[in-house]
Amino acid sequence: MRQSISMQKQSVLKNIIADKIFFVIIVFLSFIIVIPLILILSYIFMQGFGHLRLDLFIFDQRNKGILNAIVGSLLVVGMATILAVPVGVLVGIYLSEHKKGKFGNLVRISVDVLQGVPSIVIGIIAYVWIVVPMRRFSAFAGGLALAIMMLPVIIKNTEETLALIPENLKEAAYALGVPYHKVVLGVVLPAGASGVITGVLVAIARVLGETAPLLFTAFGSRDLGFDVFKPMETLPPLIYKYATSPVEEWVNIAWAASFILVFMILILNLLTKVATKKWKVKL
Repeated sequence: MRQSISMQKQSVLKNIIADKIFFVIIVFLSFIIVIPLILILSYIFMQGFGHLRLDLFIFDQRNKGILNAIVGSLLVVGMATILAVPVGVLVGIYLSEHKKGKFGNLVRISVDVLQGVPSIVIGIIAYVWIVVPMRRFSAFAGGLALAIMMLPVIIKNTEETLALIPENLKEAAYALGVPYHKVVLGVVLPAGASGVITGVLVAIARVLGETAPLLFTAFGSRDLGFDVFKPMETLPPLIYKYATSPVEEWVNIAWAASFILVFMILILNLLTKVATKKWKVKL
């Protein structure tokens, strides 16, 4: 009896030690993952913040500013969001409501494949579809390319979020005589608003730093313009062109633009956290 109790104590002690070791390993690996992010952000902050000037936000490239690139990025990404969000959310709703079926599985496979397509390939496709027929580069072509990249992220987040909504919510609405479209738009979608909004913000943060598709579509312009059917400068291509320049002043501007771009992405990530907490529904 005493031997059995002693063996049990030894087993419990081994489990406790194993748990401690496992916890230490997890914390250590998590710390290793954080280190590159801290180093990258610190380096960008040190290099970029020191080269920030007020005139960068006032003038366009012709006057040694980057206002045209900042406005261009906001316009192109905003246009991509307008194009991608309705389609992505509706497709996500369809997949969450039709978990089985050949067509639903075909759509899921298509979304997975689209998510794995390299961004430069999407840029070439947008070039062939939009730029070549129009015979000009344009912000619209860049917005379409980024919208295609946003779709898989929005669809996946919407589908996975709405799939977690309890069936009794829909059943209660059906019992009250509410039609199907109102149940989906008035009950299911608001209940999953947190995940849907998070997916949209994550998709925006992802495409905000894309360079390759915009080199084939929006191309760039040194002037500040708002015509989406003309070439337009954006931050990622500007950083690429300036960073590879032999002119030291341009390299410094590239660091400043990098700081601005990273700051914008960080703001989007913070908004994602806020949206997740604010619209979280306790089910």
